[in-house]
Amino acid sequence: MAPASLSAEASLRGRWRPKGRLPVAGIDGLARLFRRVSVPLFLVEKDGVIAAGEGGSVSLEPDASRPANAFPDGGRDARPPASTAPCAEGYPIRAFVPACRPESLGEGSFCADHGLRYPYAAGAMANAIASTGIVEEMSRAGCLGFFGAAGLPLPSVEEAIIRLQRSLGAAAHGFNLIHSPNEPELEAAVADLYVRRGVRLVEASAYMDLTLPIVRYRVHGIRRAHDGSIAAPNRVVAKVSRVEVAEKFMAPPPPRFLKALVDGREITPEAAALAARIPMAQDVTAEADSGGHTDNRPLVTLLPTLLALRDRCQDRFGYSRRLRVGAAGGISTPASAAAAFSMGAAYVLTGSVNQACVESGTSDRVRDLLAQAGQADTAMAPAADMFEMGVKVQVLKRGTMFPMRAAKLYDLYRAYDSLSAIPADQRAALERDVFRAPIGDVWAQTREFFRVRDPAQTARGDHDAKHRMALVFRWYLGCSSQWANAGEPSRQLDYQVWCGPAMGAFNEWARGSFLERRSERKAATVALNILVGAAVLWRLDAARRQGAALPPELFRFTPMTSPELEACLETEAS
Repeated sequence: MAPASLSAEASLRGRWRPKGRLPVAGIDGLARLFRRVSVPLFLVEKDGVIAAGEGGSVSLEPDASRPANAFPDGGRDARPPASTAPCAEGYPIRAFVPACRPESLGEGSFCADHGLRYPYAAGAMANAIASTGIVEEMSRAGCLGFFGAAGLPLPSVEEAIIRLQRSLGAAAHGFNLIHSPNEPELEAAVADLYVRRGVRLVEASAYMDLTLPIVRYRVHGIRRAHDGSIAAPNRVVAKVSRVEVAEKFMAPPPPRFLKALVDGREITPEAAALAARIPMAQDVTAEADSGGHTDNRPLVTLLPTLLALRDRCQDRFGYSRRLRVGAAGGISTPASAAAAFSMGAAYVLTGSVNQACVESGTSDRVRDLLAQAGQADTAMAPAADMFEMGVKVQVLKRGTMFPMRAAKLYDLYRAYDSLSAIPADQRAALERDVFRAPIGDVWAQTREFFRVRDPAQTARGDHDAKHRMALVFRWYLGCSSQWANAGEPSRQLDYQVWCGPAMGAFNEWARGSFLERRSERKAATVALNILVGAAVLWRLDAARRQGAALPPELFRFTPMTSPELEACLETEAS
């Protein structure tokens, strides 16, 4: 293993004088100091190779004593000139590596506004997969967690609100508000529940256009503060993958919705005037190739596009506070987080990797499947909540036949106008292999479910054969997620597990470490590893940009335990 060497040109000239401990060379020593992310680091010449030191004193000055080719072989065999030998004048400096605490990644205003320590959020995976336990762990670790309220009945959502408000109080946490084009009354009821229960932060997901319920939530309680600023207590973090949707959230609430709220005496004309001066969402998350609802967009193209859109909207509307754009989709390793922050993300948001953690609301059987997933082990399948519209979600295909069976259901829906029109042999195959029950029995269960959840769906299904078929097929899509979360052993081939390629990247990174075992995967530990690792990579890249040819081994950040991570965050030089 070759020692760290010096490149042909170094951009920094000066001398570093140690105070106590001498500079450290070698892979292990360099790795230890680079990982102490809270302490500035000096890279110096020592015996012709790179060494690192903390603290001490520095004098910067022009230095032309070393020709550019003084160490043509990286200094491994060459005898260093006298000017590089340790002496009272110190060691020649070749790079300065600033401190980079995880708190300093992203935009500080995101943490300040939400009361966080770190610019990191755990997204709201539906059916309480993003559980109250994950939200609590995220909050206690200084991160932001969103409860996965989508797909749950209102009483379950209210129970989660009560629990989190009791356990966390005013500490950072939020809830999901998902667009429900097929069940608009449910979306409105959830938004009203959030207003009534004093929920101050929601993650808006799967929106294709703004709706009155989310506008009502956003502007509720808006007022003029004592200092003359606009106080809007309800905040929205919008998760989007399309420019046209992002633009709607970066703009003020649409006038037609504000007028409807004024006409309905839900807000005053004065409140509507104030609402016209704030964005629908101060924070917009660029959701790239992810689990669940996704357009499979590459983050390296989506994030810069939304950052440019942010700047245009900021200029156009003249907001007093700057819009922010975060990054999601593919975030599961230090390298992916570091890349997102380097591109300008204000924060990062994770999803698939949290489902594999012990606090998630899924089953150990699913966690086992996720722990074996590779980056190519995902597929697109019809979405239960937007089935008729042809919307798809990304799911795990390894160990399950759900993607193929769900796709078959959508093909049948497109090909036939009613359940009775499906050929007898295909109906029999559905009842035997997919439903495992007569279609009539499935419709009876589905009808009773919607009688309670959304009676309008039941009434329409009774008179519209095509819609009845859609509801029956949605029964399977909905149950498949519940079977997965419950770990139903007889239905493993039908598990619907929302998952993106980030899961495979995480497994590759964790291989050989303690995080390879699913029992060790705790949401806060994973989050801090990603953040500290991103900070380490940022420091390494800072040194590399100054001409230090560092060995590749230093860039392999291996997952660390909680005590090891805390040691990385110590603030005093060794």
